Amino acid sequence: ITTLFYSFFKSVVELKNDLSICGMLHSVDQYLNIKLTNISVTDPEKYPHMLSVKNCLIQGSVVPYMQLPADEIHKQLLQDVARKEPLPQKQ
Repeated sequence: ITTLFYSFFKSVVELKNDLSICGMLHSVDQYLNIKLTNISVTDPEKYPHMLSVKNCLIQGSVVPYMQLPADEIHKQLLQDVARKEPLPQKQ
């Protein structure tokens, strides 16, 4: 799996089962699988089993959308990452 980018943006990911997870967006791959660190759930009373989870990998197919708050986006970092050429694939 090729990682498209690494970042440290605070984000909110809502899953198809109505579970919303807040955390630091660590990476996204070509299948839009999302790795979050330092997570918390928006409704801990409904999902108490998630309180002990600190990091997670979310399959892209279960994410209808995610939010990146505008004030949390490091525009210069994002522009720098976008300028980098992709690494050649090993064959």
